[in-house]
Amino acid sequence: MNRSMSQAAVTMGQLQSKMDVIGHNLSNVNTHGYKSKTSSFSSLLYQQMDNLSHYEGEANRLTHDGVRLGTGAKLGITNVDLSQGSLQNTGRALDVALLENNHLFGLQVHTENGMDIQYTRSGNFYLNQMDDGSMILTNSDGYPVMGIDGNEVRIENDFSDISIDKNGRVVVTRGEGQSVEAQLNVVEAVRPRTLESVGNNRFRLPDGVAANEVITDVVPQDIQLQSETLEASNVNISNQMTDMLMAQRAYQFNAKSISTSDQMMGLVNQLRS
Repeated sequence: MNRSMSQAAVTMGQLQSKMDVIGHNLSNVNTHGYKSKTSSFSSLLYQQMDNLSHYEGEANRLTHDGVRLGTGAKLGITNVDLSQGSLQNTGRALDVALLENNHLFGLQVHTENGMDIQYTRSGNFYLNQMDDGSMILTNSDGYPVMGIDGNEVRIENDFSDISIDKNGRVVVTRGEGQSVEAQLNVVEAVRPRTLESVGNNRFRLPDGVAANEVITDVVPQDIQLQSETLEASNVNISNQMTDMLMAQRAYQFNAKSISTSDQMMGLVNQLRS
């Protein structure tokens, strides 16, 4: 395989990865709280080939004195877009939507290595009853939602109504009185591209990355929520379709490059014979 065919083959494999990202975005266009992902490419290692036999040839030369031959392109990084999607009213008391970009809810997720803190924009919460009769606030997958103290949000039973206000306070009605019995923990991702996606609209910190380098706590008075509302996906279908067409064109161009190189090699072999 010559150099041009190798370059095209490598790039085609990476373009397929970009197509997978676009397909994943489009398949989640109706998923509440889903955050779209974007892909960026970078050039692979290239070789510098000098084409001048003597230094006198550099005089009065305007172009570069060598030729750079690359080895293709690779998918450099996949970024997550934590900007807000459109809001949809549900009328359900435990549905809340974050109104600020890069704000996230904290979740306690038990893994094989112990308890892991993960983050999500999806605010469709539920109450799950524990063995002692109390209720804990969880997400749709059953993972406990973190409170301001870093623990799970636990509510004692025997209440008649529950709601979450615009500052993330869990307001419980017992009898004729109301009281604030918990405060949701909301954080801000100051370096959102560092977050690692783990699926189901959840993110985590990569191993070896300190939390204070990526995540900062949001004080309760700065939390902005909209109750009885869910945030829709922020996938822009028009942009995704445009990116898909561009990726397909690039894929076809590289495939044509391989086909042309193969034809040229065939002609050379015929001339030799």
